[in-house]
Amino acid sequence: MPHALILGGTGMIGRATALRLLTAGWQVDVTGRDPAHLPPELAAAGARFRRADRADAARLRTVIGDGTDLLVDCICYTAADARLLLPLARESGSTVLISSKAVYVDEHGNHSNSAAPPDYGGPVHETQATLAPSDIDYRSPEGYGPNKVAAEHVALDSGLPISVLRPSRVHGVGAARPRAWAFVKRVIDLRADVLLARRGTGIVQPTAAANIAALIETVAHRPGARILNSADPDAPTALDISRAVARHLGHAWTEVLLDDDADENLGRTPWDAPHPVVLDMSAARQLGYRPAGDYAATVAAEIDWLVEAARTGDRAGILPAADDPYFSRLFPYAAEDAYLAAHRA
Repeated sequence: MPHALILGGTGMIGRATALRLLTAGWQVDVTGRDPAHLPPELAAAGARFRRADRADAARLRTVIGDGTDLLVDCICYTAADARLLLPLARESGSTVLISSKAVYVDEHGNHSNSAAPPDYGGPVHETQATLAPSDIDYRSPEGYGPNKVAAEHVALDSGLPISVLRPSRVHGVGAARPRAWAFVKRVIDLRADVLLARRGTGIVQPTAAANIAALIETVAHRPGARILNSADPDAPTALDISRAVARHLGHAWTEVLLDDDADENLGRTPWDAPHPVVLDMSAARQLGYRPAGDYAATVAAEIDWLVEAARTGDRAGILPAADDPYFSRLFPYAAEDAYLAAHRA
């Protein structure tokens, strides 16, 4: 029975990967700081929890023991994190480091977290230019991408069989930022209309945690030092995503497609890019990767998870707070009602 060790295995990507591998007959250990955070479905499927802080090198070496067939690091954010990973990778048949499409930069220096949105001029290949590596605060918009680049360099310069995966707008059960909430909340609130900026044409390609898990299983059987994009097989628009959520929940609303001259505070969603952000997946397909499903199929579990949390009072605290700055801007109901009243008078 092959063995996998997942660092940060109780989070969104870790739990999806653990479930896929367990279903395929792997023995899976997941690390975390609190066993209470082990998702019950992982425990039921046979995952073993190993208490370990990501920064505790000695404990991580104890956990890996005599080695593992697959090592997955879901929480590598800095070059220092990557250096701690290398001794473990030497004891692993194949290693996966989760990076991000936030490393990519366009010809004008714009990237996912810059003030001006990037324009890559077409699908983004793994050869696209990246930000310069840096060790400024990785928790800041300016530091997240550069720190991921620095971590990638440490991993790939080691010569070890480490696959670096670059996903985009990850979604799934356990999401710390569940972007589907932008439309799920509207359904829960029984909104009769959905307003969409840019006529709903914005595209920032999402990546299901289940599809990352499928790619991880692929590279587990094909060890090597490489960079791979990771994205859903489709690139839905904001309008497509709104329809997928409404359809799954059996909700009907009137679509109000706003032109560019509309109030910029109306119709905002997490996918409002003026230039499409789409990842080229040909390199992964050449390795034999097959996605678990498209966006609508893979987001369904996250939608149900959010609805159940709302129905039961959100005892686990998974829903965004009312004052969450990322989400609160997406629900200007009073301004929407005023706009609709004025334009339907």
